[in-house]
Amino acid sequence: MRTLKIVADSSSDVLSLANVDFASAPLKIITNEREFTDNAQLDISEMASFFDSYKGRSHTSCPNPQDWLDAFGCADDVICVTITSALSGSYSAACAAKALYEAEQPERRVFVLDTLSAGPQLRLILEKLEAWSERRSFEDICQSLQLYLKKSKLLFMLKSMNNLANNGRVPKLVAKAAGLAGIHVVGKASDKGTLEPVSKCRGEKRALEAIVSALAANGLNQGKVRISHCLNLRAALKLKEMLQVTFPLAETEIHECRGLCSYYAERGGLLVGFETF
Repeated sequence: MRTLKIVADSSSDVLSLANVDFASAPLKIITNEREFTDNAQLDISEMASFFDSYKGRSHTSCPNPQDWLDAFGCADDVICVTITSALSGSYSAACAAKALYEAEQPERRVFVLDTLSAGPQLRLILEKLEAWSERRSFEDICQSLQLYLKKSKLLFMLKSMNNLANNGRVPKLVAKAAGLAGIHVVGKASDKGTLEPVSKCRGEKRALEAIVSALAANGLNQGKVRISHCLNLRAALKLKEMLQVTFPLAETEIHECRGLCSYYAERGGLLVGFETF
């Protein structure tokens, strides 16, 4: 019987899956003073406190092909889920690892999915993969995964975009708005996998209302919603409360951002993954 393994880079914020073999390939956050590896041992609060006072340069580093090979292990079939290729080299490195892995033993199969997203949208994808792993073939899972990707989306609310701008992920002019006079930027992952601000809201309350409106406009009804927060449980709980009123059939859960997502969302940020059916 062929063995199946699910792997993802740490932008998914998922460390384990209960019912299928799983591994996370960690990204790293690197500064002139310290290096943070996005794994189970990382203390998110301590990392955020470091960046509260750190004024130097910082950047992120994706898993290299060997990191991905280590995550693949020795499974016959591997489904690999990565952060958007528009913001990271993780997808390219995973594809390189796939070529090496399959060349070593031709009977092995690896499917690499560029999610064009990050954070809780990846969590939704991994949850779906876990559910499918017990009753679907590898070929069917790969085909269904492509269809599911089109039915899930990502929104975000950020109080600061400094790290995104400093790493070239968004224009610095756009980032300047966040944090000024209580401005919160609400945006989405675009179809090309970039981060696209869609509105600027004065205050958290209006930003949460903008997220609810965006969810309605994008077709949320009775699907799943996964809220990830960077040290802002209060806002996550408030958003969940608002969703329970507006979308009573939706299934909403709250999770904490891990390292990579905390670095880019920054303290107070929210990421919202959701299904559009």
